[in-house]
Amino acid sequence: MKQIPMVDLAGQYQKIKPEVDAAIAEILTNTSFINGPAVKQFQQNLEKYLNVKHVIPCGNGTDALQVAMMALDLKPGDEVITTSFTFIATAEVIALLQLTPVLVDVDKDTFNIDPEAIEKAITPKTKAIVPVHLFGQCADMDAIMDIAKRHKLYVIEDNAQAIGADFTSADGTVKKAGTIGDIGCTSFFPSKNLGCYGDGGAIFTDDDALAKKMRVIVNHGMEVRYYHDSIGVNSRLDSIQAAVLDIKLRHLDEYAEARRYAANYYNTAFAACKKLKTPVKSPFTTHVFHQYTLVTHNVDRQKLMEHLQSKGISSAIYYPVPLHLQKAYVDPRYNQGDFPVTEALSETVISLPIHTEFDDESLAYVTDAVLEFVGKE
Repeated sequence: MKQIPMVDLAGQYQKIKPEVDAAIAEILTNTSFINGPAVKQFQQNLEKYLNVKHVIPCGNGTDALQVAMMALDLKPGDEVITTSFTFIATAEVIALLQLTPVLVDVDKDTFNIDPEAIEKAITPKTKAIVPVHLFGQCADMDAIMDIAKRHKLYVIEDNAQAIGADFTSADGTVKKAGTIGDIGCTSFFPSKNLGCYGDGGAIFTDDDALAKKMRVIVNHGMEVRYYHDSIGVNSRLDSIQAAVLDIKLRHLDEYAEARRYAANYYNTAFAACKKLKTPVKSPFTTHVFHQYTLVTHNVDRQKLMEHLQSKGISSAIYYPVPLHLQKAYVDPRYNQGDFPVTEALSETVISLPIHTEFDDESLAYVTDAVLEFVGKE
């Protein structure tokens, strides 16, 4: 029986094994494990790839969001607007810093944060917006930046799922996801499009003052060794992870094309099936397909997943419980039914395997298995 994982990290590693092994061996030899030359090299190459002035490597994507908010000097009680349909880290750091997460609904087609919902949620306490570029494509950043400008709000892009995607503004300007707002944040968790072999993250900005501040925060609030001028954290990308990421960065666009190929194969296979809604891409963004997520109609999702598992095919639900219904974030402001799009998606979405090592035989195996269960029409 074929085994189809959500992400084939082993297969991807085999293709770059000589480069990775050599890079890791060099670090083991020179013992520059923390803040070594490999970190600086990756930082500079990522700055060049993103066309952004500053990349600040850090320990993980959650830290990236926390450091960004710390750098903006947000105060307890300040409100930060974000989506209810995302991984918990987005709201987690808001709560950890004693800020107030304000959750809003998403667009029914793209699953990204709804700009109209953002506008309606703004109060005198609102200080920032955190759009999440979900599943691999950009949120409507023209609309979001317009709202932010009119209301004098910061924009922190959660770009953990869309690194490498391009956003085209109405004026024709093209920017990489994560480089449009005041600060962009990403995760290098192994399953990400640009993933390391452990934990890792990074923060992006074109603002010199913010960059300087964030470099200090990630290093215990220390600019000069043992002199601590501000409250900071310990959040560093280690040299081995940086070396792996630098190698993978050279292949990132190639990886995105492989994911698009798989997504197009899926789209074609499922086009006539009325029980499955394939992903909808916004016209202003490219899509790098961190996830390939279907919306099901009149399908027993649990039994579909069991059917796929019986054939060795992985699947997942991102996300089964919206943030406003999570026990840790129970809030009298929100009730079941308040975010109908988010709640409907949580009950109907299913993500299929998508990665850089797919071949047509494996793609056919997955699509045939899905259609065997739901029917072809």
